[in-house]
Amino acid sequence: MSVPYLGQGEHIVKRDTRIVHAGRPKYRAGSRPVNPPVVRASTVDFESLDAMDAAERGSRAGEPVSAYGIHGTDTTFALEAFITELEGGFGTKIFSSGLEAISSVFLGYLKPGDHVLVVDTVYSPVRRLLHRFLGERGIGFDFYSPREPDIQRLIRDSTRMIYTETPGSVTMELQDIGTLAQLARQHDDLLVVCDNTWASGFCYRPLEHGAHLSIVAGTKYLSGHSDVLIGSVTAESSTFPTLHRTRALLGCSVSPDDCALTLRGARTLHVRYPAHAERALKVAGWLESRPAIARVLYPVLPSSPDHSQWQSQFDGAAGLFTVELAGEVRGQTKKFVENLTLFGLGASWGGFESLALPCDVAANRSVDDWSERGDLVRLHIGLEDPQDLIDDLDTALSTLR
Repeated sequence: MSVPYLGQGEHIVKRDTRIVHAGRPKYRAGSRPVNPPVVRASTVDFESLDAMDAAERGSRAGEPVSAYGIHGTDTTFALEAFITELEGGFGTKIFSSGLEAISSVFLGYLKPGDHVLVVDTVYSPVRRLLHRFLGERGIGFDFYSPREPDIQRLIRDSTRMIYTETPGSVTMELQDIGTLAQLARQHDDLLVVCDNTWASGFCYRPLEHGAHLSIVAGTKYLSGHSDVLIGSVTAESSTFPTLHRTRALLGCSVSPDDCALTLRGARTLHVRYPAHAERALKVAGWLESRPAIARVLYPVLPSSPDHSQWQSQFDGAAGLFTVELAGEVRGQTKKFVENLTLFGLGASWGGFESLALPCDVAANRSVDDWSERGDLVRLHIGLEDPQDLIDDLDTALSTLR
């Protein structure tokens, strides 16, 4: 027997069960496939004009109805339903990448003359988007420190959005989304938007803390196998209509094959995600003890200034953190990463493999000064045996003088 609805009434079930059951097909004539079929379509053929009109009305209203291929098929709708359930939202729209999802949010909810506050730890491609696209089109923006004690003072009459990440890219500072949401409610037409990729809806859900939109690069943990580019935006009820219209107007579309691959990977999120975290905590704790490492930036660690907030607001952790090399080995980042044998060198994360990436944070901060800090290397801890990863890191660190 299927669960009629997973989030309300007597059928409330726990997260792991929702991950297994959300977005599954309905029974038809007494049976159903376990996984949603991969439905590829550009043209949708209708039995009558009345049927076509009904489908188009439903599609315009944001219903999961196939009216034309660009708006999605049953495979797309299954993934959207899954992510909506995972994030605890009203509705979700799928995009071809995380960056396309972010771009669409800016284009859909901001207009010339508006102003957006952006956390200084934002994903670095967003900086280029702000400078080279929004700024040139009359949309103002300012960066704020993730440690800013008084964001209220930065809000203008024209501020329409606070765009944030928690934790922040590379340096891993947490944001209190609930506090930002309370602040936003004191102003007219002020949205809180959160990039939730690190948590991916598994261990933190921004909408439950008052955010209006939650963005996830499903390229990372949702798909989980480093072979899909995909993004999502999940909205609460008041912001969903604009999200739906924006995606339709911009012509954003995602291959049903990519949706199916993401959904297949997401079914094991509750197995993979904690396994990454378990390994990451072991590796991060070991790294803290090494003299060549000045600090490990990871809110899970008791040494993190955000540890208490992580404990109170998150129910898990990603396998992604950053190490700051000690001053005496400054300038030896290249030597360090190129002596790693089990860590790939790559810009993404969230797959089954471990990755290392040197990060020039000083060049990607506008408020906080990182120029005097040690070199930073972001590590994604994959599903290898953690002792093997520790041995690999130990060998690489031993080459530094």
